[in-house]
Amino acid sequence: MPRFAANLSLLFAERPFLERFAAARACGFAAVEMQFPYAFERAQLAEVVLTSGVEVVLHNLPAGDWAAGERGIACHPQRLAEFQDGVGLAIEYAQALGCPRLNCLAGIAPPGVTAEQARRALLENLRFATIATRRAGIELVLEPINTRDVPGFFVATPCAGLELIAEVGSDNLRLQYDLYHAQIMAGDLAHTLQAHLPQIGHIQLADVPGRHEPGTGELNFDFLLRHLDVIGYAGWVGCEYLPSGRSEDSFGWLAPWREAHYL
Repeated sequence: MPRFAANLSLLFAERPFLERFAAARACGFAAVEMQFPYAFERAQLAEVVLTSGVEVVLHNLPAGDWAAGERGIACHPQRLAEFQDGVGLAIEYAQALGCPRLNCLAGIAPPGVTAEQARRALLENLRFATIATRRAGIELVLEPINTRDVPGFFVATPCAGLELIAEVGSDNLRLQYDLYHAQIMAGDLAHTLQAHLPQIGHIQLADVPGRHEPGTGELNFDFLLRHLDVIGYAGWVGCEYLPSGRSEDSFGWLAPWREAHYL
């Protein structure tokens, strides 16, 4: 049965970050995810996780200079050492937080780098990260990002992500399937989920358009979430959306699932 995790990078943004863990727990979430934990000391975050009573189920590898528009460096041939150092840092945070899963963002190929050069760098980095995370007992996932929101993102569709995962050839690398990004780029969500369920390690959701909570756009989440039960998905579903109002007021869609103890 799908279980829901609050994404603390987008939800509860009205509060300081370290207060969002307890806010998520107060709203009924047993688990959280985040984009990047690196602005805080590991011990400080670990204490907040412990005292709030939530489980951390996912965070990203370092992704370059986010404020400057970078969205990952895994496809940057000149930054292999930086990427590898980032994998080590991410593992340290994941171990401190008890987080079982790290997400890799491929990024945007830099000027002057061909698609083939970017692909070779990405494959090399994925192989390195897969080995390092396996040794640490942590799963690695790769997330496709739509090119409407992030023009030029190197891995834009689930199909492209699955091709890379197959080429790496490790059972410790799976797909992070974000329903929002996948709907924009490819659609056919129910079939793709079912056909590739063994290759999917984590799912995230937001409605289309707008990236707001379920029920604000075109996706039929009642069907999709029940479909996850039908096909036997047993992992987490990260609520990585921009609430259309206060975060606490955006969880009405969760009521039926809360009653069924999915949180």
